Amino acid sequence: MSDCLFCKIVAGEIPSEFIYEDDTVIAFKDINPMMNTHLLIVPKKHYSDATVLADEAPETLTAVVKTAKILSEKLFNKVQYKLLFNTVEDQTVFHVHGHFLSEQVSS
Repeated sequence: MSDCLFCKIVAGEIPSEFIYEDDTVIAFKDINPMMNTHLLIVPKKHYSDATVLADEAPETLTAVVKTAKILSEKLFNKVQYKLLFNTVEDQTVFHVHGHFLSEQVSS
């Protein structure tokens, strides 16, 4: 979508430092962190929210969840975390994204 902030980040139109990237998802720091560690895990393809993603591309939803595990185990020394999805009405960017949240300080 041409006016979607996350689509622009995925396309490289808006610079962002990716913490993790593969063929399906990207992860980067939230600009307004709610916890010590607050990353966003974003599918590269646009979906409006997690329910649409689950219906249309469950394998991509699985990739988002697996990315949280990868971030915890490989990048943050098995940090305890929460993975949160907002409904479309509660999002500020209408591109599905998982919030990777942890009170533990990331390394």
